[in-house]
Amino acid sequence: MAKVLERRETLYDQDLLAWAEQQATHLRPGRLEALDTASLIEELEAMAAGRRRKLKRRLRVLLMHLLKGDFQPRRRSRSWASTIAEQRAWIEDLLEENPSLRPELEGTARAAYPQALKRAAIETGLPRRSFPADLSYDLSQILGDEGDPDGPMST
Repeated sequence: MAKVLERRETLYDQDLLAWAEQQATHLRPGRLEALDTASLIEELEAMAAGRRRKLKRRLRVLLMHLLKGDFQPRRRSRSWASTIAEQRAWIEDLLEENPSLRPELEGTARAAYPQALKRAAIETGLPRRSFPADLSYDLSQILGDEGDPDGPMST
């Protein structure tokens, strides 16, 4: 009969905050042998992936509002402009805190665009074919380059 190995629940499984504080306590004096390296690697990779997901979510909302404003200009509102400004600010903060995301920005925007397009179509009631099939904004338009006063939904 094969022996069944049971996975013991660790502090990492029970309380992430307590585990993180414990790992920091081990790191400060250089007690590397006491580190939970497997969980530490997993957590660092998850943190990096989380930053990328956050950027994509912010771009999705921003692009949706840019599309709504450009394809229903008579319905533009302060609320839409405020949402655009807020998303741009969040994106700039993310890029400032994580400069390594900047080279990924265009690709992430392209990846976020299909869902932004879908949501823009739902919210405007316009058919999807009314919108460009592919991302048509450049990075300066997305990020709100102040040098482009006629850019999409300029704020």
